Amino acid sequence: MGSRLTIRTPADFVLARDVCSYGYFRLPPDQWDPETQTLTTIFDLDDGPTRLVIAEPEPGALKARFDRSMSRTEQNEARAQIARMLRLHETEADIEAFHTIDPRWKPGGRARIFRSPTLFQDIVRTITSCNITWPGTVSMNRRLCQVLGRKGAFPSPKRLARTRPGTLRGRCRVGYRDTRLIELARMFARNEIDEPWLEDPQVPDTEVYTHLLTLPGVGPYGASNILQLLGRYSRLAVDTETVRHAKTVLGLTGEDPQIIKALQKHYDQFGAHKFRSYWLELWTDYESREGPAWTWKPHPVPKQ
Repeated sequence: MGSRLTIRTPADFVLARDVCSYGYFRLPPDQWDPETQTLTTIFDLDDGPTRLVIAEPEPGALKARFDRSMSRTEQNEARAQIARMLRLHETEADIEAFHTIDPRWKPGGRARIFRSPTLFQDIVRTITSCNITWPGTVSMNRRLCQVLGRKGAFPSPKRLARTRPGTLRGRCRVGYRDTRLIELARMFARNEIDEPWLEDPQVPDTEVYTHLLTLPGVGPYGASNILQLLGRYSRLAVDTETVRHAKTVLGLTGEDPQIIKALQKHYDQFGAHKFRSYWLELWTDYESREGPAWTWKPHPVPKQ
């Protein structure tokens, strides 16, 4: 019988709403089940990979069920990864500060934006979402898990660091990203990424942004997106979807550089919460066409 954990959550937390708030909840190994309202994923912990299912049987507490027994050390590691995915460190006061500056989201309680259990996974997912369609991003992440991950988990930095570029390009189909991903993985494997510094609220966002631009495979969009994944919401991550949103939802007109400039000015009113306001607008637009995200069916797995 596998280990089971109870994880306390802030009073405002809602599993379905807060998991299904960003596209990464649809990237392997994560999978949301709209029928059972549970999140299934795979963590690669100290003693190996384990599949877990996270449910919310009652407000204020999550239940995590694992497919094997875990040591106390592994349980603590799993707790930390679950808390990171769900941004459980963001307090009710944090959420209230956002709702004060943008009260549109207070009635529905939206504020938390789903992310990965580790920063490494977040950065790889960001790199694999640049210059490609969403189905391509899904495919790359699925192949990374299938080819390199232990029992379908997301590959660890050490495993990816040992991978040949030809394997990444041929079997995982990451294209030009192959050597960049390997270089990034080696930096993580050698503990060259100072995660506490990146997450330190005393360090200005501009310094973190400038540093992120030095990482392999990370450009302006990627650095801005990684900022919000670090809990720094003061910058917009501008891509083609941002411009589409500006044109179709906000009604901005002109050439793309003009639209982007007007867009930045439009969201300046939300200050340190700029990305959150933008993203929830964009996500609400998606849901207006596809229905609530917690009802979306998982992406079909192609036949091998």
